[in-house]
Amino acid sequence: MLIGIDVGGTTTDAVLIDGTRIVKISYVPTNHGDLLKCLLNAFDLLMKGVDPKKVERVVLSTTLITNMIAEGKAQPVGLVLIPGPGTNPKDYQLGQEPIVLDGAIDFRGHEIQKLNEDQARMAGRRLSNLGLKKVAVIGKFGQRNHSQEMKAGEIISQIMPDAQIELGHRVTGQLNFPRRAATTLLTAATKDSYREFTEQVARALKERMISAPVYILKADGGTLPLEKSVEMPVETIFSGPAASIMGVLALTPVEQTSVIVDIGGTTTDLALILSGEPLLSSKGARVENLLTHIRAFAVKSVAIGGDSVVNVAQDCVDVGPRRDGAAFCMGGPGPTPTDAMRVLGMTDIGDLALAKKAMGSVASKLRVTLEKAAQMVVDAVVAKIVSEVEQMFLEWEQEPAYRVWEIVENEKLQAQSVVGVGGGAPPLVPLIAKKLGAKSIVPEYAPVANAIGAAVARPTLTLNLRVDTEQGSYSVAEEGLTGKVTGRNMNLEQAEALARKLLAERAERLGIGEQAKEAEVTYSEIFNMVRGWSTVGRLLDVRLEVPAGILEGWRS
Repeated sequence: MLIGIDVGGTTTDAVLIDGTRIVKISYVPTNHGDLLKCLLNAFDLLMKGVDPKKVERVVLSTTLITNMIAEGKAQPVGLVLIPGPGTNPKDYQLGQEPIVLDGAIDFRGHEIQKLNEDQARMAGRRLSNLGLKKVAVIGKFGQRNHSQEMKAGEIISQIMPDAQIELGHRVTGQLNFPRRAATTLLTAATKDSYREFTEQVARALKERMISAPVYILKADGGTLPLEKSVEMPVETIFSGPAASIMGVLALTPVEQTSVIVDIGGTTTDLALILSGEPLLSSKGARVENLLTHIRAFAVKSVAIGGDSVVNVAQDCVDVGPRRDGAAFCMGGPGPTPTDAMRVLGMTDIGDLALAKKAMGSVASKLRVTLEKAAQMVVDAVVAKIVSEVEQMFLEWEQEPAYRVWEIVENEKLQAQSVVGVGGGAPPLVPLIAKKLGAKSIVPEYAPVANAIGAAVARPTLTLNLRVDTEQGSYSVAEEGLTGKVTGRNMNLEQAEALARKLLAERAERLGIGEQAKEAEVTYSEIFNMVRGWSTVGRLLDVRLEVPAGILEGWRS
């Protein structure tokens, strides 16, 4: 049996799957002040009468990291950068003023300027005087040679022995210095709270006699063992939108091209699937104003949902972006789209009399009938979501994977089908699809598609290898791992073999060794370095990926 639990903005949903059947569903209101409690409440409701020994796998999708950052609850971090010449860290918009150290590594890993160790000591004393307990140290091209990051971290650690030092090359080794800095900063800010959460989850499940492996859903739709995810907590941001995408993959025919509209109580998430492949963001996840190296789907969250506040001004209706609580028909403080849909008979959620009372207040301000007021609210929601979908197409068209799809398929993508999931999907998605001139698909179990997607998502893994045969070295972007190679004439076949070996080792460390067998080469390139009419070495780049997908053999 498989269990999936999705902590959404409004409700926490859980599903129990036996083979290819959804056999049980539970849900509880989400309490953002205590995500652990609502997660366990949903789990306990689901497990009533179920033998815990039959559970084979538990997967969680949580808003913990998203909430910590959005609510300003992440821990303060001292930011230390070694940018080298030609860059101005003040232009990076990292949300705080960094401490800049002199020193430089070039793009091939050569030290071209010694680290100023006196500046590193001054940085340690300054951060210590500020009372900080977290420090992020990032050097430009530190992933190619992390000696300066290591040295600066060691010096600061001697002055701040109780501080936790996060080094950039251990978090991400991909190019783009500002994004490496942002990703390392967020990792340092969230790691302790995330570790505490995972330990509490593991302890609570053990008390409930669950011995099955527990996974967390990442922003790219893949799963990672809960205990291993502690080293990369920010990869779990946006796991909610990722869960909805995986749910659609699980609940709809294979190789389908669809716009996904996930309508919850607080937000509506938009995503795109091209011929069965979710569209990834080439720029990585944007967290607040920070661009990061977090691998994520190209999604957008719109602040409108079933519980959004209805505002009336100048004889017109506006919905969202605020949510003050549940719908009025569910005991909430004011009128919402859910109340409007209840009045129109589009849903049977909540008390009809209360829904009419809520829409009555809107109708009196608009000087229209009760039904007209409710229809105006629904029309406003549909119009806003349609507008956002059309805007997202402009953004999706900029993604390289989208352009490749257009060339391969020889067609311009339009909203041919709109797949709706989430609690608000059944009544609203047909209206949205009609406005877009598309086919509406609302699969069975759409309200709990996110939990289903989490339950059946398989692990993902990516490895980017760069080999410099002249220097006799290689580096792995995902871990800042470096090593030695021999011979200057390595070819792409040999580089791919090395990449597969390193990916298998990384998969074993992450506890997902079996997935390494499914890795595909998605990019490879070789560049000969010539001096004096002779080839002196080669630069080789290879990318291996285990893409997002659902567990083999599962199809609802």
